[in-house]
Amino acid sequence: MSLLCVTSLSKSFGGVSAIRDLSFTIAAGTIHSIIGPNGAGKTTLFNLITGVYMPSGGSVRFDGREVGGLEPHRLAALGMSRTFQNLQIFHNMSAVENVMVGAHLHLERGLAASLLRLPSLARSEAATRVRCVELMEFVGLGAWRDAEASAMSYGALKRLEIARALAARPRLLLLDEPAAGLNDTETREVDEVIKRIAAQGITVVLVEHDMKMVMGISDHILVLDYGAKLAEGTPAEIRANAAVVAAYLGNGG
Repeated sequence: MSLLCVTSLSKSFGGVSAIRDLSFTIAAGTIHSIIGPNGAGKTTLFNLITGVYMPSGGSVRFDGREVGGLEPHRLAALGMSRTFQNLQIFHNMSAVENVMVGAHLHLERGLAASLLRLPSLARSEAATRVRCVELMEFVGLGAWRDAEASAMSYGALKRLEIARALAARPRLLLLDEPAAGLNDTETREVDEVIKRIAAQGITVVLVEHDMKMVMGISDHILVLDYGAKLAEGTPAEIRANAAVVAAYLGNGG
């Protein structure tokens, strides 16, 4: 069953076509990677899917519902969450508080409860904190549960951002270059986190340049070139595709 269906999607900035007549589907419960050379349109595609950009044309359907151009907070409420290529961390907050930001849609938000600090609000916040600590442990950050975000390494912050995205309880999680800037050990840690997320039934879509990671964890791969689909298929099919090798992977891919 398709969880995400993109049909004839396009996006232009002035006279430049960043995404051109792009169509693909993402099956529920899979790990789907999007690859391509720099400037191929990968992050633009993520921004179109997650409501950061309004499409110039075409359709984005999430679980059968048209969502193209829907605001990011409304998409989050429907079950779509993402991370960003550049870290979006609140360094003046603790690690667990950063994760709790991702859970704000599920907190009790009644005006009276907030103004009067009713016990129900305190219980909701306490339960959320417990859940967010569990998410930190899930991504391998249990040792940082009481730390300030400013004290954490870059690799740990990458996983903290994933934990925050998971706090929104997504059905579809989009990860924009989760291994960018990481060493081999940190990349393996992120690799294992993604596998654990998928094992829980959450559909994962990632943009990533680390081909070893992509080929090792993906069920399906979409290759972009100049905003259009160059190829798609299983890792084995992509490895054997001469056009992909020429455009992106290279002879050593």
